[in-house]
Amino acid sequence: MTPRILCIDDEVEVRQLIIDILGRRGFTVDGVACAQDGLVAILENPPDLVLCDILMPEMSGLDLLERLSALSSDRLGPIPFVFLTALSDRGSILKGRRLGADDYVTKPIDFEILEEIIKARLGPPGLLGRRLEQPLTRREAEVLSWAAQGKISADIAILLGVGERTIEFHMENAIRKLGVSSRIQAVLKAGLHRQIRL
Repeated sequence: MTPRILCIDDEVEVRQLIIDILGRRGFTVDGVACAQDGLVAILENPPDLVLCDILMPEMSGLDLLERLSALSSDRLGPIPFVFLTALSDRGSILKGRRLGADDYVTKPIDFEILEEIIKARLGPPGLLGRRLEQPLTRREAEVLSWAAQGKISADIAILLGVGERTIEFHMENAIRKLGVSSRIQAVLKAGLHRQIRL
């Protein structure tokens, strides 16, 4: 059965773009224009994952998550909640995390990153409980942690006081150990396995 995603965004063009692109990538996506409609949709027919804008009139995405968090967990069960927003300040990120947001993606949306986040959040049950066959070394985890903050190899090399080739070596090892094909996938999988903090 195809997982069902609910997209809550008051901008018609953004909402339709998300529905179209994720639909072409094999997801079933429903869309609503405001947090109040999103709350009703979630309570009536809980989706497998929620994508939600933060800045919306009347009720913000943070307000919606706060209301959902107040409901008993047996009523809804765990629903991954991903914020999509132009806000990138630390305060908004922290508030969203404290309310239970699973991820935070800034606009304009990088759909490759968004797709990997969705796949990770809707992945096979028990993924987080599985141990990696080869855990990351301290240096590999450090390199991925900086990559998660948007740093490129040259920046990481300066921050860690080593050569760029050394950073590439650690990155390639981490990608191999995690069984993925890109830096983005490595960062996400390492975060899910609690090898790094996202």
